[in-house]
Amino acid sequence: MFNKFRQECENLLDGKRLELPPRGVDADLAFPCFSLAKEQKKAPQEIAKELEQLLSRKEKKLVGEVKAQGPYLNFYINHKKFSPLALKIILKEKENYGAGRKNKKVVVIDYSSPNIAKPLTIGHLSTTIVGQALYNIYTFLGYKCIGDNHLGDWGTQFGKLTCAYKKWGDKAKVEKNPIEELLSLYVRFHKEAEQDPKLEDEAREWFRRLEEGNKEATTLWKWFVNVSMSEFNKLYKILGVRFDYFIGESFYIPIAKNIVGEVLRKNIAKKEQSAVVVTFEDMPTALVQKSDETTLYMTRDLATIKYQKKKFHFWKRLYVVGSEQKLHFRQLFKIAQLLGYIKEGECVHVDVGQISLPTGKISTRKGNVIFMEDVIKKTIELAEKIIEEKNPKLKNKKIAAQKVGLGAIKYSNLSRDRSRDNTFDWDQMLSFEGDTGPYLQYTYARANSILKKSKKTGRVGKLTDVKETNMIKKLSKFSETVEKAAAEYKPNLLANYLFEVATQFNEFYHSVHVIGAEDESQKLALVESVMQVLENGLRLLGIDVLKEM
Repeated sequence: MFNKFRQECENLLDGKRLELPPRGVDADLAFPCFSLAKEQKKAPQEIAKELEQLLSRKEKKLVGEVKAQGPYLNFYINHKKFSPLALKIILKEKENYGAGRKNKKVVVIDYSSPNIAKPLTIGHLSTTIVGQALYNIYTFLGYKCIGDNHLGDWGTQFGKLTCAYKKWGDKAKVEKNPIEELLSLYVRFHKEAEQDPKLEDEAREWFRRLEEGNKEATTLWKWFVNVSMSEFNKLYKILGVRFDYFIGESFYIPIAKNIVGEVLRKNIAKKEQSAVVVTFEDMPTALVQKSDETTLYMTRDLATIKYQKKKFHFWKRLYVVGSEQKLHFRQLFKIAQLLGYIKEGECVHVDVGQISLPTGKISTRKGNVIFMEDVIKKTIELAEKIIEEKNPKLKNKKIAAQKVGLGAIKYSNLSRDRSRDNTFDWDQMLSFEGDTGPYLQYTYARANSILKKSKKTGRVGKLTDVKETNMIKKLSKFSETVEKAAAEYKPNLLANYLFEVATQFNEFYHSVHVIGAEDESQKLALVESVMQVLENGLRLLGIDVLKEM
């Protein structure tokens, strides 16, 4: 809705782009006249005054006053028309409020991407949560989204794992606790290989057999994949994460082998001591094939781009991957452009910082890793204790604790700049005050309690109190906030906006009486609208709302 106000302002100025006013100015939008000063050879203050007089005579609907203030021309919302219209749109469109029109642009989002036979760790949390939020946001805006879980299901580690399983494995133990048992075997292999280097040769032999399609090696490898995916899917279900494809690296091996010849034929790469390398003017050399003629991540990632561009005709392919991979993706995208697979900007590295835990807050398992499962379990347990203390009579406390715990984890990740490192702080993230998931969920429940107490129904009408009109203006910016979050690949912009909505509503709640007010029905319509925006926004972030807490 705020976009309509912006559009009307810009139409009055023949399409000139407006911006938010400088700090301390109470206008809703502003046009800085500096750009016209050179063109018209006048002072920007003089131009602003002339434009004020000119626009005062033009017909306006959502625009109220237009005032010159120094070198700026300020625009103000006409709340008599804007506010009721904004609320009507929210309450009419409900869960579709803020959504974009369907379009044919395809956005492939690569996120989570765990390694087979290894656990989903705390390190996968951010890539999984940020990726799913972007998937939700782009889908909401009308794009055709494809969620791709690019599994690490190939490499020499499978020779080591097969060797370890053949020597020390127990099928029943693996089937009972797949990830921990397979990780334990992998860790044991490395310890044993320090004492017996011949194990490395055996592992290489098993991987060679796998590459050649040996029946026993292939059967074991497929089993490792299946039992791992079974465990991964349990966690994805708890997190509410979905994918359209689970395509592992192994799928791209045949294409990757052909790419090596292609980069050589096109003189993009050259051979150096049997290895194939690509050199750049502004980056270190990239290895495309090792001297033993095996493929690498780089080759398989190039194969992925080539295959998916042809299959999906994507407009964008987003890689939600750790910040430490920046160089790899710069090299990858450049080579893909040189090969003609993509144009500049079609592939984007959405870099994500690392997550750490305060020392000693949770124990590591074998292999010195922190399992995502353990972090989720502990957070939900803590949420249950807090709910028991705050509202022991609450029904379905376990379900509420899961929603609060998962909401806390997700919001903690999504409310910060995704590229920054993040330290888990359970006290902070589970707090019902401040910039947290539980605070937003509690605000929604608080708004719902007003509707439950009232005997009237909401009806859009005249609201003139500044707290009310400011609240409506904030709600009207939902759509453009979602669009900006998508354009910048930053879900934190949406999370921060929702926190501002919640903060403004709580100020309204403490200072404005709704129940018993003369305009109770009109105020209830505002409360319903706040709930709808919070619900829509939190849904995009993958966070459930609660009607009671």
